[in-house]
Amino acid sequence: MRLVTADRPRRRADAERNIAAIVDSGLELFATRSNVSMADVAAEAGVGRVTLYAHFPSREQLLQAVVERALAEAHDLLQVDDFDTGPADLLLARLVRKSWHTLDRYRRLRAVAQAELGEQRLREHHDRADIAERLRHLVARGQRQGVFRSDLPVGWLVTTTFSLLHAAADEVTAGRLAPSDAPDVLEATLSAVLSPPGAS
Repeated sequence: MRLVTADRPRRRADAERNIAAIVDSGLELFATRSNVSMADVAAEAGVGRVTLYAHFPSREQLLQAVVERALAEAHDLLQVDDFDTGPADLLLARLVRKSWHTLDRYRRLRAVAQAELGEQRLREHHDRADIAERLRHLVARGQRQGVFRSDLPVGWLVTTTFSLLHAAADEVTAGRLAPSDAPDVLEATLSAVLSPPGAS
């Protein structure tokens, strides 16, 4: 009995390591390539296909896990010390610049996820990652501070912010916008959209 009991934690630890390796490898591959197969992920992770399918029986389940990992990175960017105290407009500009680098890195992943999971599923993943809620909190605080326009609903301003971020990613993918220019373009556009009417 002691051998069986001792073996179970080890097998669980092995499984957790394999899952982490698979998701990490999937994230790297989907971020850099357009066509990624399950076999590609297994090879990159250093596991057999049987092990891969034991943890992720379908490509869809693997892709969802990879998207959740990428969104966890985006969520971590919002964990800044002055999130609840700093000037909302300056904080948002800073966070957009930080977020752009993550979004730019995962542009290919976003395109695959849109095609295979659909926009609604992606929105659900965003909601679970608490990213939209954090941004909603920041925009509402900016309205109270008078640095963001209050004549439009918070939800609409948040949706517009996400739409502009994704539009910038699409423009970069299409070759119409240089990745290095995107942060400045985004900051200028968001400032124009979010500033109170008549603000200089």
